[in-house]
Amino acid sequence: MPKFAANLSMMYQEHDFLERFAAAAKDGFNAVEFLFPYDYPPAEIRARLTGNGLTQALFNAPPGDWSKGERGMASLPGREDGFRRSFDQALAYARVLGNTRLHLMAGLIAPGAERARHHDTYVKNLAWAADQAAPLGITCVIEPINTRDIPGFFLNTQAEAHAICAETGRTNAKVQMDFYHCQIVEGDLAMRLKQHFAGIGHIQIAGVPERHEPDVGEVNYPYLFSLMDQLGYDGWIGCEYRPQGKTSAGLGWLAPYLRA
Repeated sequence: MPKFAANLSMMYQEHDFLERFAAAAKDGFNAVEFLFPYDYPPAEIRARLTGNGLTQALFNAPPGDWSKGERGMASLPGREDGFRRSFDQALAYARVLGNTRLHLMAGLIAPGAERARHHDTYVKNLAWAADQAAPLGITCVIEPINTRDIPGFFLNTQAEAHAICAETGRTNAKVQMDFYHCQIVEGDLAMRLKQHFAGIGHIQIAGVPERHEPDVGEVNYPYLFSLMDQLGYDGWIGCEYRPQGKTSAGLGWLAPYLRA
């Protein structure tokens, strides 16, 4: 039976961030994820998790200067020191929040830049991060993202992401498979899930193409949820979508799984 984590960066926008934990728990979620926790002390977030009986499923390591358009540093040649400092900060938060998944955003590649250098940097940074995370029982995940949402993003396909993880030789380096991004870039979701299942460390969902609720759009999520059960996926499924209206009003798709 699939288990879902509310993404508090996108869902429950009608509430202040720290109030979203209670709203998600009230709607039946047992876990949450979000992009970045760094505007708040980790103890404050931990209190919201504990007070609402929630598990922290995942968050992202610092991505560089988000306000200036940076979208990660893990594949950026010359930014290794900044990446390592940012990952140390992420680990400090994870020690308090208790999550076992950390996402390392690849970053952007400039037109004409040498992809091989970015690739090599990504492999080395991911291997280093996985080594730091392993004693804490944390898996580092990398996510292919479509270039419609983030033009110039370095990592776009499932095959490339799994190849990078394999190249590290670390068992706690895996892929975050977001069906929204995968459908836009590649499609054939069920076959890609089967093909790459052993290397998947986290799954996210959203309707395609508008990134609304998963029962809106072209993807048959009940079929995919059933397939995940057949394959034995026991991790969290992050609901990284933008509700069409009030979040709670759009959770009809979730009701059958809560009843089960």
